[in-house]
Amino acid sequence: MKAVVQDRYGSADTLEFRDVDRPVPGAGEVLVRVRAAAVNAYDWHLMRGDPRIARLVLGLRAPRAKIRGRDFAGLVEAVGHGVTGLRPGDEVYGEADGAFAEYVCARDGMLGPKPSGLTFEQAAAIPLAANTALIGLRDVARLRAGQSVLVNGASGGVGTFAVQLAKAYGAEVTGVCSTRNVDLVRSLGADRVLDYTREDFTRDGRCYDAVLDLVGNRSLGEFRRVLAPTGTLVLSGGGVYEGGSLIGPMGLFFKRRLVSPFVQQRLLELPAKASKQNLAVLREFAEAGKIAPVIERTYPLSEAAEAIRHLEVAHARAKIVVTV
Repeated sequence: MKAVVQDRYGSADTLEFRDVDRPVPGAGEVLVRVRAAAVNAYDWHLMRGDPRIARLVLGLRAPRAKIRGRDFAGLVEAVGHGVTGLRPGDEVYGEADGAFAEYVCARDGMLGPKPSGLTFEQAAAIPLAANTALIGLRDVARLRAGQSVLVNGASGGVGTFAVQLAKAYGAEVTGVCSTRNVDLVRSLGADRVLDYTREDFTRDGRCYDAVLDLVGNRSLGEFRRVLAPTGTLVLSGGGVYEGGSLIGPMGLFFKRRLVSPFVQQRLLELPAKASKQNLAVLREFAEAGKIAPVIERTYPLSEAAEAIRHLEVAHARAKIVVTV
């Protein structure tokens, strides 16, 4: 089968579109014929081995996972021992390393039925990004109807879902984005949109019950300034490639851990973990029309390297999708 393979850390130039063996599903795994896969900040972070401290987990000299890609949507090709409820031909979506390929093996607990009414491209845009937003708002921030939330990075892959999910939970939403994305974020349901090239949300005097940071471009003190006295700050990674770093957004995480025990505000990190249960929740939201993937651009599998290059340096709007 064809796949996008990486043998060493580096730029998108290190990615090769070449033949590899087709994976075989083991116990509890599902082999999926990929029809579409989405690009995430996760992909360029892993491709670059950035921040470098993450290589202790990802692989010291090269990524242990050789095939890039994480989100996918496609058709069940075969199921391993112990998998029930799925059969060849079923339309599914989910997460698994190695999605930039004609076939991918995913654990049964990390995929589920594709939302009806969505194309494979739309479905592939959902899993990692929307799940991250869901966990950040529902589980970490514990967002409730009537509360106010600020989404820093509202026009990105996670941000576009965060705006929609926050509205679905009945919150008042403020989105922060660049000038060219103001209309997009407003169209997603944001009650208020701030253009960060013209307005500084940390100095306008407003406070929020929750702040979901998807950029990491502000200090911990600045974020705390816009939080209500008992508000919740949710920190996540992401951003664009700026030449590499040793610890990257982890510096902000370390400061959070030092300060958190001494303040009343809840300062937390976002532990995004894929699950069949969350995919079912997201499917319900999608089928009810409460969330809709926004896709800026699609690339064929043979040009997946260009898709990652575009995302890591160009402040891409919403989602970039690879078709197979």
